[in-house]
Amino acid sequence: MGAASAPIEDFLAMLAAERGAAANTLAAYRRDLEGAEKLVGELASAPRAKVSQLGSAWASLAPSTVARKSSALRQFFGFLIDEGLRDDDPSPALPRPATRRLLPKILSHDEIETLFARAELEAASGRPRTVRMLALLELLYGSGLRATELVSLPVSAVPRDAPFLTVTGKGGQARMVPISRRAGEALARWLPLREAVSPWLFPSRGKHLTRIRLFQLLKELATHAGLNPGKISPHVLRHAFATHLLEGGADLRVLQTLLGHADIATTQIYTHVDAARLVALVNERHPLAEKRRGD
Repeated sequence: MGAASAPIEDFLAMLAAERGAAANTLAAYRRDLEGAEKLVGELASAPRAKVSQLGSAWASLAPSTVARKSSALRQFFGFLIDEGLRDDDPSPALPRPATRRLLPKILSHDEIETLFARAELEAASGRPRTVRMLALLELLYGSGLRATELVSLPVSAVPRDAPFLTVTGKGGQARMVPISRRAGEALARWLPLREAVSPWLFPSRGKHLTRIRLFQLLKELATHAGLNPGKISPHVLRHAFATHLLEGGADLRVLQTLLGHADIATTQIYTHVDAARLVALVNERHPLAEKRRGD
């Protein structure tokens, strides 16, 4: 097998920097992506019809292996779309074997409080970098934005008279996302400090802050807060947003809208966090439980 194509190398570099992927993980992604390219040609330009042939080529593999390979390709195609290297998404043509879905990583309320306490302490200095970090953190956890949605926010997305952000999510779908009072206050502190000529809410070097830099900044903040940096990422904070809202009694359909999920099945993975509350509810409110207490 020859060397991987340039888009695969760029994708692996993103995984290493943004998600802190280990060497073994990167090697596994490389094997899966290079193996797919050997079967269908360069993935960055492979038509959907070619991608659909992978299901037959993988027919003899275990469902878990097929699921892993499909996941690697879906993430890769998502990366290509985000980077403007593909206009279409051929990933629906990939096989979807039935496997147990992994639960998202979550942070405890105490860990969130520790992270915010450190961010607020650093932002008290008034330095633009620290004030920006607090605003980023508030929007990640307070509004559940994806990393790409957050860093690419234009200034025009921040309204002057309504507590909502206009966010463009996957597939170019726009949605309204509430801004908490805390996030609004953090943004009010940040706006006077940003580059006034930039169209981006979080400008950096003539463009906007990158996802990779956002990931690095969160790791640095976690280290300063005495938390394990391996547990912190934009994805984890988005998961914490969803998890803690459900714990507080949020409706699943509302959460679907806030997260920008096209399919509620994607949102339902967060229902695992409410298991303890549901068990307690059954034990306390079920008619048999009432009878047992009376006896």
